[in-house]
Amino acid sequence: MTKFFISCALPYANGPCHLGHLRSTYVPADIFTRFNRTIGNDVLLVCATDEHGTPIAVKADDEGKKPIEIATRYHRKIVKDLEICDISIDNFSRTTNKTHYKIAQNFFLNLYNKDLIYEKEIKQLYCDHCNKFLPDRYVEGICRFCNSPGARGDQCEVCGRHLGVEDLLNPKCLTCGKTPVIKKSTHYFFRLSKFQKEVEEFVYNNPNLGDNVRNYLKNWLKDGLKDWILSRDMDWGIPIPLKGAEGKIIYVWVEALIGYISSATEWSNKTGESWRGYWDDTVLHFIGKDIIYHHGIFWPAMLDGHGCKNPDNIIAGEYLSLEGRKMSTSQGWVIWVKDFVENFDSDLLRYYLTITAPLNKDMDFSWDDFGRRVNDELADVLGNFLHRTFTFTNKFFDGKVPELFDLSDEDRKFKFLIEKLADEVAYSISNFKFRDGLVNILKIAKEGNRYFDYQKPWQSVKNDYEKASNCLNLSNQLSKVLAITLKPYLPNKSADILDILNLEDTNDWNDWKVPLKTGHKIKNPKPLFKKIDEEEINKEKDKLFKLEHEVGREHDPISKKENNKIDNEKLDEKEDNMMDIINIDDFTKLDLRIGEVLEAEKIKGSDKLLKLKVDIKDKTLQIVAGLGLKYSPEQLINEKVTVLVNLKPAKLFGVESEGMILATADSAEIISPSGAEIGEKIM
Repeated sequence: MTKFFISCALPYANGPCHLGHLRSTYVPADIFTRFNRTIGNDVLLVCATDEHGTPIAVKADDEGKKPIEIATRYHRKIVKDLEICDISIDNFSRTTNKTHYKIAQNFFLNLYNKDLIYEKEIKQLYCDHCNKFLPDRYVEGICRFCNSPGARGDQCEVCGRHLGVEDLLNPKCLTCGKTPVIKKSTHYFFRLSKFQKEVEEFVYNNPNLGDNVRNYLKNWLKDGLKDWILSRDMDWGIPIPLKGAEGKIIYVWVEALIGYISSATEWSNKTGESWRGYWDDTVLHFIGKDIIYHHGIFWPAMLDGHGCKNPDNIIAGEYLSLEGRKMSTSQGWVIWVKDFVENFDSDLLRYYLTITAPLNKDMDFSWDDFGRRVNDELADVLGNFLHRTFTFTNKFFDGKVPELFDLSDEDRKFKFLIEKLADEVAYSISNFKFRDGLVNILKIAKEGNRYFDYQKPWQSVKNDYEKASNCLNLSNQLSKVLAITLKPYLPNKSADILDILNLEDTNDWNDWKVPLKTGHKIKNPKPLFKKIDEEEINKEKDKLFKLEHEVGREHDPISKKENNKIDNEKLDEKEDNMMDIINIDDFTKLDLRIGEVLEAEKIKGSDKLLKLKVDIKDKTLQIVAGLGLKYSPEQLINEKVTVLVNLKPAKLFGVESEGMILATADSAEIISPSGAEIGEKIM
């Protein structure tokens, strides 16, 4: 028996959960946890809300509330979000409780007493008007490296670089809108540079790490680790427990990681069981791609310094986009978990977020694709097989599992598939290939329908009783195996299938090996998967675009810069007349060329996106373009287009795009330079 210490990345308590949180972290962790519990492993699954840091403080300032009020509000919402999606967490804590404060401060002191933390005077942005230093999200400006606006005081969200005070151009205090000055302040630094070899050992010689995690961390290690600032000048957070450190708190990314241990400690205090045996055996962190750096660099070094065992693996889910665009909570381009589950069963969501793409690949959520998969896969394949099995068993065999006679070749082939399914699914889940396991389940459900059609029990029951009896016996056996193998993925539907089979909800994976006995009575069937009407999908799409419009206006950055002094009427006027001004140097960075479309095809699952192969003379680029509503693929072949060729590659619907086709925003009309030569550069 293996003991697993499993943690989910701490959700930040400044908003409820959206679908991206579930996809990258909570659903995969729950699948792995539920499966291992059924095979007899002992699992401790912990999490907590991350409740300190500047975003919560800024939100509290905006609402005229205390930060703890904001954190408490969203802690409650997040707890409900995870509950309605059946995430089976053993302990869900908060980083504002006393246990966490004590453990985080002791962790800090341990490193400090080992001379792994030292003091250093640094430059910081200070607002004379607000009379305070401006950490992190209290200040915004333009990134010096990529010229992107809206960069925070510590990091640019566009290029991902960590920013110093001199890397933020045209900085503005988010509280008052004034320009801050640079002042000196004493802070505490962790000697991260001392742990270069230890972290390299963790990254390069850990066979468990996935390629997406290892490759990401390699890029940081090759430049050498730099010492890491561990403190902030603000009053919302855990105070640094040293004399002379008044007014300084432990940086949220230090103490949030320690939240895994404090949540487990809280569980131990409640249950009387020790969490240390789990940590000493196997530690797994389920996180999103955006925090690989913290878990793969900072956390192993902190644990080494403290004298703790490193995690055995970090499982990082890639990004979830929405309808072909990056999800944005501030702009309202988001689907909240609560809103989704109000209209659709949570198992449908768990299914879609798992089946659409492997966890280590980016995924796009599409309402049309969601409806299609529910209807074509869950209703027409899985649901259809189960419903036929249960209906014909009740109709022709009085609701009792019929006898199994001598098997035909078809029967033996089908029985073989049934008997290997559980092992195939177990292998996939054990190796974090969650989609593969679910694909195998769907494949055998398809095979079940094919077998059913071939055997024709509705006919053979009249002229070949043994053939019909074998068909319904094996189909019921598969139904039981499906219920058990679906349990980690779709816990509610699994329970419904077992209920129709008149079996108790099992928590033993090996129950699949126990065949249903001849004569076992099953219940009358009920529909397990209801089809979703196109009208329902269209309603959800309309709601999404409406939310984007309303929330996008509410969170417009103009209102922040002008400290909410512009009323809606003036804001509308200003929006209509706004234009981002760039200089000639900015324009010359754009490498615009004339290209010719050689190939074009639709991207599966998207009505809008097309995959193009574009010749720009010296090479051929693969470009994903949102032109599908305006043009068919055939219309674009041999068409000249204007291409931005030095755009950073990105993935849409799992397809890499190496550039951008210039087209009008509203009509999606391509900007066609008919008289120019292929490869010609636009100056």
